[in-house]
Amino acid sequence: MNYFDLPKIDLHCHLDGSVRPQTILDLAREQSLTLPSEDIAEIKDMMVAPETCPNLDEYLKRFELPLSVMQEEEAIERISFEVFEDAAKENVKYLEVRFGPLLHTQKGLNLDQIIGSAVKGMKKAEEKYDIKGNYILSILRTMPKDQINEVIDAGAKYLNDGVAAFDLAGSEVPGFCHEFIPYAKYAIEKGYRVTIHAGEQGSGQNVYDAVSLLGAERIGHGIHIKGHQQAYDLVKSDEVALETCPSSNIQTKAVDDLASHPIKAFHKDGVLITINTDNRTVSNTTMTDEVRKVVEEFELTREDYFEIYKVSIEHSFASEAVKQHLRQYAE
Repeated sequence: MNYFDLPKIDLHCHLDGSVRPQTILDLAREQSLTLPSEDIAEIKDMMVAPETCPNLDEYLKRFELPLSVMQEEEAIERISFEVFEDAAKENVKYLEVRFGPLLHTQKGLNLDQIIGSAVKGMKKAEEKYDIKGNYILSILRTMPKDQINEVIDAGAKYLNDGVAAFDLAGSEVPGFCHEFIPYAKYAIEKGYRVTIHAGEQGSGQNVYDAVSLLGAERIGHGIHIKGHQQAYDLVKSDEVALETCPSSNIQTKAVDDLASHPIKAFHKDGVLITINTDNRTVSNTTMTDEVRKVVEEFELTREDYFEIYKVSIEHSFASEAVKQHLRQYAE
């Protein structure tokens, strides 16, 4: 199988985790920021997480450097364009990128400027390459809740025009969903689709809650439904797609190694799975790498791959017209 040439869809990719190291250097110079190093190899080393981190929090430290340069409109637009460009150049046909607008307010940008810049960069890439996309607005669970509805309101004007969904992200604690019921409800009323990071760090109950309490249509990671029968049954019966991110799951110790990842068992049992990068830079990966690793480790056939590709289409937050466009690559 030629993995590079396969049409690919990535539904779980973080903007600030997918920045080119050279862009960090360029933007720091433009913004007169002092970096810990001017050596691109050292900068890359600070941005890429180790093969295995002791925990998710250690992995999340890799976002500090990119965020330091992502406080101006031009920088957000450039990085957005480059993430879509990088994906397009490895035959990713559709990409959903998520980011937390509240992380980009340190220099005074308002939420409309932040979201608008990201969407503008994406649209430039869509014009230049054979790629379509959408943005997912992430709320970090650890941030003050009094600004959540402001983010939802600011993004609403971009719904069906670059923004598609609402997400909760960040370090996972048991039972977190109960605190966010009113916000998810508000987002749904405004017209947002919902995907929630859950079940990455050990709690299958969080996945059950994300679907039953928050209305999640997809789950970011979700691998710990294995061992939680209620969550497993709900995900399967409600056709909730899991956004699996194999390399990232190994790095954050969500699984010990790829061989022990439940992705194939889920697929064979009819649980809807998708393959995604999570963070192209932090996980030092591409969609080509992720697909190759999964196909080879679990001896999937070309037919298996296209079944997963079709799940990604049907459970994407793309418009029907874009879905129709994506289906042609699977014929």
